[in-house]
Formats: sequence, structure tokens, C-alpha cells
Amino acid sequence: VPGETYHSVQLIRDEFLMNIQKFANNIQRTMQQLEGEIKLEMPSISVDRDVSDLAADPEAVETLEQCVINWLNLISAAVEGQLKKTPQGNGPLAEIEFWRERNATLSALHEQTKLPIVRKVLDVIKESDSMLVANLQPVLTELFKLHMEASDNVRFLSTVERHFKNITHGSSFHVVLETIPSMMSALRMVWIISRHYNKDERMIPLMERIAWEIAERVCRVVNLRTLFKENRASAQHKTSEARNALHTWKKAYFDTRAKIEASGREARWEFDRKRLFERTDYMAAICQDLCDVLQVMEEFYNIFGPELKAVTGDPKRIDDVLCRVDSLVTPMENLTFDPFSIKSSQYWKYVMDEFKIEVLVIEKEAKNFIDESFKTLRSAEAAFDMLLKFKHIRSRDAINRQMMMKFNDILAQYCKEIDIVNKLFVQNLDNPPLCKNHPPVAGAIYWERSLFFRIKHTILRFQEVEEILESDRGREVRQKYLEVGWTMKDYEDRKYELWKEVTEQALPNLMKKSLLTKTSAAADEAANSEKGAVFVINFSPALREIINETKYLEQLGFPVPELARNVALQEDKFLRYTDGIQRMLDHYHMLVGKLNEAEALLLDDHSQELIRVFRSGYKRLNWNSLGIADYITRCKQAIGKFESLVHQIHKNSDDISSRLTLIESVNLFKYPAAKSEEELPGVKEFFEHVERERAKDVDHMVRWYLAIGPLLTKVEGLVIHTNTGKAPKLAFYYEYWEHKIYDVLTKLILKNLQSFNSLILGNVPLFQTDTILTAPEIILNPNASEIDKMCVRCVRNCVEITKHFVRWMNGSCIECPPQKGEEEELVVISFYDDISLNPQIIEQAVMIPQNVHRILISLMKYLQKWKRYRPLWKLDKAIVMEKFASKKPPCVSYDAKLQFYSKIAQEVMRHPLVKDEHCIRLQLGPLANTVQENARSWVTSLGKLLNESAREELYHLHEEMERWV
Repeated sequence: VPGETYHSVQLIRDEFLMNIQKFANNIQRTMQQLEGEIKLEMPSISVDRDVSDLAADPEAVETLEQCVINWLNLISAAVEGQLKKTPQGNGPLAEIEFWRERNATLSALHEQTKLPIVRKVLDVIKESDSMLVANLQPVLTELFKLHMEASDNVRFLSTVERHFKNITHGSSFHVVLETIPSMMSALRMVWIISRHYNKDERMIPLMERIAWEIAERVCRVVNLRTLFKENRASAQHKTSEARNALHTWKKAYFDTRAKIEASGREARWEFDRKRLFERTDYMAAICQDLCDVLQVMEEFYNIFGPELKAVTGDPKRIDDVLCRVDSLVTPMENLTFDPFSIKSSQYWKYVMDEFKIEVLVIEKEAKNFIDESFKTLRSAEAAFDMLLKFKHIRSRDAINRQMMMKFNDILAQYCKEIDIVNKLFVQNLDNPPLCKNHPPVAGAIYWERSLFFRIKHTILRFQEVEEILESDRGREVRQKYLEVGWTMKDYEDRKYELWKEVTEQALPNLMKKSLLTKTSAAADEAANSEKGAVFVINFSPALREIINETKYLEQLGFPVPELARNVALQEDKFLRYTDGIQRMLDHYHMLVGKLNEAEALLLDDHSQELIRVFRSGYKRLNWNSLGIADYITRCKQAIGKFESLVHQIHKNSDDISSRLTLIESVNLFKYPAAKSEEELPGVKEFFEHVERERAKDVDHMVRWYLAIGPLLTKVEGLVIHTNTGKAPKLAFYYEYWEHKIYDVLTKLILKNLQSFNSLILGNVPLFQTDTILTAPEIILNPNASEIDKMCVRCVRNCVEITKHFVRWMNGSCIECPPQKGEEEELVVISFYDDISLNPQIIEQAVMIPQNVHRILISLMKYLQKWKRYRPLWKLDKAIVMEKFASKKPPCVSYDAKLQFYSKIAQEVMRHPLVKDEHCIRLQLGPLANTVQENARSWVTSLGKLLNESAREELYHLHEEMERWV
């Protein structure tokens, strides 16, 4: 059905293409008629009068005669032009187009001669006895005759047009092959019926055109430059169809000719055969040569294929031979002449002779190669398969005969294979290689049988050709095969009997083993202790091996003991049991592994209860027991109950740990942020802020700490179902968490002290202190001593926050009440008593004030440079001024003094007014302002003194001037 569908689709395609071509030709023809239509010029006078009246009018007759002369010239020229034309092309379709074009031209002229006005003009000429009458009728008769001939030819040739189009435009040679017989029948009908194509001079050229078209199509399709590069099957099919098309053309002609002769009523076809068939016969011979070449190529490829490569083990040499095979057609691909031209027949004969000589050379080399290769075969069976294949495929006869003589070589190779297999068997006899999952005995038998099958399979194949094993060499090979086979069979039987004996003895004891074995987790524990026990499933590997052996041996066809078969049939049940027990034990060990030492002691009673459930698995039950499934269910339920308790204990532990984490992460030195880039908090403000924030955090910490006791009481309720907070069985658990709390508080204090110490020694100032002048000294505000005290107090308070964490009474999680001291004072027992003695904490608590003190000393050294301004405030200004004035200094001295003090007033403001030293920022602004004010007061005092001195001088000068007057 698919083939028929494809064929119908091809026919529809061809029909569509031909109709499109026909439509295009009609359009072109119509355009030619419209553009070049020959029109008869009508007379210039009126011809509405009667014929007799016009014939009696000499002027009218003269005018009409001139018009008719023009018509005759026009018609004669058109006819002459048509008679000179020839078909445009060598194919049969060109001849149809030729007649259609003539028919269209002559039809147009003929139809014009039938027009009423033309007929009337001709009647007037006849009536007037014009001399043109003698010339008029032959021309019109010739036009009519040629028109009828063209019309008749177009009508008859249209019946074969479809066949011509199939030959010219058909999709494949298959269409041409189907078309040629029906085309010949149609041409026979044209020969019989047509009045013009019933003569040799018309039919021979038409058939010659058909032959030319078929030959040209073959030339186009069978292109030697690309033919051998195509798929071999496709190339063979194409070439054979081309050859068949050429043969069919000749055969169809002679078949139709025979039918015409047999009828006896029709004119015979005695056409020139050389014109019709000389070229097509030569081309058919060339196509046959190409088919032979392609067949030779295929035969060589069939021989030198993958099978020969696999057998001989010399793929390179085979590839070299194939390269030579490929080069056979190289001369044909590079021809310098047209192989389908009869003129080149000698050249083509030379090419084919060279091809045949090279084929004989390759055949000879192939036979030598086969002789050598079969002496070193890789596989006897593969070589045998190849020989059988060559019996049934087409290949070179000489090579085939050579191949069929190689059975002795195959037998020799088979003997080598038997020796190889026997050597492998002997070498691995005691330790055979096993396949994955194969048990030892069955695996060894599998291995032995696989070796035996390698030689058995080949000899079974040899039995397909009787003469191989009937020869002397064949009988030797058969005897060698049987000896190796008997040795292997004996090995197989001994293996099986030994296994059977061992299995019958060991299997009952293996089935009586307990489900579990128990080992102690601690080396120094008593042998009967069940605390910390680790359980292991006690399904013996030997039992598992027996089950596997039983299954595989039964598959191999051995009879197995009844008990072993029953156990093997229960394999799925045992797998379910072992899987269930293993999952149960993994779950138990996972839970126990999650417990720390304190939790293991806490849940010891519950662990003992769980182990009591396990006890029947290693005391009473064995693999024959019927209650294994119930045992697994009971254990899973007990483990589930224990797991629920463990999860609740862990949940409470996580709650306590989260509170301890919160306590440990508290920052006890939260300092205030800077007020601006320039202004930091003062010393007192800094430490007061730290203390306030610390007090808030301590309140939170104490609340978190107080929540731990109730959580431990909750654990007591889960484990022993009481809520006293002082259960003796939980004493070690309370102690465990008290140690945890101590560690957290120690880390908290140590971490905060280290962090604060890093801040102290850092390069970011945390607080500031002012520098003031208190004559005669420059001091800090607050002074260094106060800063030291505030730092010491802050560090001490940091450590003393642990006083808020009251210790528990021994063996409980209840806070210890205040105790009376030596002087009847109440003493609160807290973690402070232990933490304050920690060497690391003591070291840090001492180091911080020391570092602050060093920073203050460094700042005081920095202030020493300001002591050079000490005379400004240390000297008694009044005494100095009075002493200076008593010397009655000149104005220059006053000016020097004034310049000195003014320069000091300006200089002090150019000093840096801020000094950062690690965590302390020193504000020097107040000191600078005070020094500046002192300098300015000296300038003012000197000014007043100068004023008074000048006034006295003026008064004195005034008095003298008055005396002189």
C-alpha cells in the first residue's frame, strides 16, 4: 500500500507539472499571436453597394484590385515564411510546438479570408473579370491546404503529447519505462488515421526526435563524474533503469511493427533503423558496462567487509585493498571525452579493458591475502560464518572458490581455541573467576560451562556442513573436543557432590542460630552487663550462600537437597526478616549514639527495659521460629516509645542550651555612641552608660537562668514521673547542667573582658576628657586617678554580675538559700565564688586598668610641652610689672614685651586642640583658651603700664613747656 500511494503521488506530480508547462506554452503562443498577428488591410472605399455596381465602377475596381494585390503579397509572404521555419529543438515536443505555431498563424489568415467584406471584395474582382482572378485562386488554395495540414497535425500530435512530456519531464526512468509502450501504440494510431503522418518522411523524423530525447535523458541522469560517489544501490538502480529504458525503446518499436505486420491492413514500418537505434543501442551497451562495473565494486565490497576484518585481524591491509577497489573507477570519473558518444567508442573500450585488467590484479592479491589470513585466524566460528555467508552472497567467483578451500584452516584454528580453553580451565581450576553475585560452587560451574560452550557452540556450527567433520582432520578435532568435554564434566560433578555433602551437614545447625548476637560497648564491663550493649544480626553468611547456591544450581539443572530447597523457597521471607531486624537495630543504635554520657545515665532504666524486649532475639528465637515477625513488631514499638522519650529530653536540652547561648552572647560593655564626629561622651558619662546597660542585660540573663530549673523538673517528670526538682536519680544530670552553666558564665566574663581590653587598646576613641589649668599645674578633668577608679569599678562590676546566678543545692536544681557567715551575716552562694578565682579572668581584670593607666601616663607626657607657658601664670604679674616700670624702659622694650605675649596668644591656638590616644580623646581646647587669656592679660597689663608711663611723660613735658613760656 505505501508503494502504491507513492506511485500515485508521483503520477499526480507529473500531471501537474505537464499541465503547468502546457498552460505556459499557450500563454506564450497567445502573446506571439497578439504581438505579430498578420492583418489584411481593408479597402479605403465603401463597399456597401451591390457587387454589380462596384464591378461597373472602374475607380472602385482599381482600388479594390490594389487591395487584393496587397492581400496576395501578404498571404504569399506569410506562407513562404512558414514553409521556411523548422522546429526549435531536437525533442518531440518541439515538433508539436512547430505545428501549433504554424496552425495559429495560418488559421488567423484563413479566418480573415472568410470575413464578409473580404468575400465581397473578391466577388467584385471576379465580377469585373479582373486579371487577378487567375492568381487569386492558387494562393487561397495553397493557404487552405497548408492550414488544414497544420490543423490536422496539431490534432493528431496532441494525442501523443502527454507521452512526449512523460519522456521529457517524468520524475524517473520508471515513468519513461511505463510510457514508451503506450506511446508506441498512440503513434501507431496516428500512423493509421493521420493524412500526413502516414508517410516515412514525417514519421521517421518524429521517432528520431523521440530517440534523441530518451538518449539525452540518459546522458543527464547517468553522470559518470557523480555516479560512483552515490550510494551503490542507488547508482546500480539508476544505471539499470537507464539501460532498460533504452532497450524498451527498441523493443516497443519492434513489438508495434510486428503488430502492424500481423494486422495486414496497415502500411508497414520500414524505417531507417540506424537513424532510430544506432545511438540508443550504443548507449545501452555503455549502461551495461557501467552496471557491470558497479556489480564488480559491490562484489569486492561484499568480500572485503567487516566479517573478513573480524576473522583475519588485519583491517589495515583490507582497507588498502578497498582503496585500490575505489581507485578502479577513478579513470571513469575523470574522462576527457563523452562516453555516450559513438565517436569515442575506442576510448571507452580502452578504459574498460584497463578496468578488467586491474580487477584481475586485485582478485589475485585478494586470493593471496585470504591464503595468508586463514593461517592466522582470530576466530574459527567467525571464519566459518563468513564462509557460509559467501556461499549465499554474490561475490567474485574466483575468490569464492578460494574461500571454500579454507575449511582445514578453520579446523586448525578451532584446535588452537580448544587448547586455549583447556589451558584457561587448568590454570583457574582451583580459583575460578566468578561473575558478580555468583556463589562459589554454582559460579565455578557457570564458569566451566561458559568455557565448554565456547568450543561446543563452534562445533555445533560445523555440523551444518557435513563434509567438514567427516574428513580425517575433522575426526581428530571431534576427538579432542570430546576429551576436553569429559574433563570439564568430571570437574562439574565433583564440585556439586562436595557442596551437597557439606550443605546437608551444616544447614540444620545454621537454622538453629539465634536472631541476634550481643557485644558490650565498654571493655571493662562485666560479661553479663547489658548496659551500653551493641546488637548484631546473626544471619550467617554461610546460610545466605547456601540459599544462593541452591537457586543457581537448580537453574543449572542439578537436584538439590530437600531442606536446602525449602530454605531457598523462604528466601523472600528471610530477606524481609533480616531487613526488618537490621532497620530496627540501626534505629536503636542511632538513638543510643545520639545520647551523651549524662543522657545515657539519665535513661539507663529505660534502656534496660528496651534491652529486655530484645532479649528473646538472642536467647530464645532462631531462624526456624514462627514468631519472628511479632518479635520485630514488639521491638519497633519499644524503640518508638524510647525514641519519643529521647526526643522530649533533647527538646528540653535544646531549650536550656538556647538560654545558655543567649546568656553567653550578651555584651556587658555596651558603650554610648558618639554625639558627633568631634564630640564623644565624657568619661563619667561613658562608664555610667555601660553600667546602666549592663544592669538591664543582667535582669534578662537572670530570668533566662531561672527558667532552667523548671525545664530540668520537666525532664524529671518525663523520666521518673515526679516533679520535686531534687530527684536522686537525676543528681548527676543536675550536676552536668551546673557545669555547663559555669562554663557559659566563665566564657561570658572572659570574652567580654577580652573584648573590652581590645577596645581599650584599639585606635577608635570611646570617651573624652578635658584638660584644664589649675595654677600652677595642668590637670585632666576628671583627673587620672578618678579615671583609673572608674575603670577598675567597671571591670569589677562585670565580674560581680555572676553573684546574681545563685548555685543549686547539692543533688537538685533548686537555688541554695542564703547561708549565715562567721559574723551572722547572710551569704549568697553564687558562681562568683568560683569564677572570680579563674586565673584567666583575674589576668584580664588586672590587665584592663593597667592598660588604661598606661594610656593616661602617655597623655600626661604629651601635656609636658605646655609647661613652657608656665611663666604666664606662675609669676606674680603685679610685682613683675612694678619692677619693669621702675626701670623706666623705653618704648622699644614695651614693644618687644607686647610682641612676645601677643605671639604666645596666637601660637597656642595653632596647636592641635584634640589628641586621640587609643580609647581616650584629650580635649585641649579649654587649656588653650586659658593660656591665651593669660597671655592677653599680660598684654593688657603692659598696655596699662605703658599708658601710665606715657601720660606721666606728657604731663612732665607739658609742665616744662609752660615754664619756658
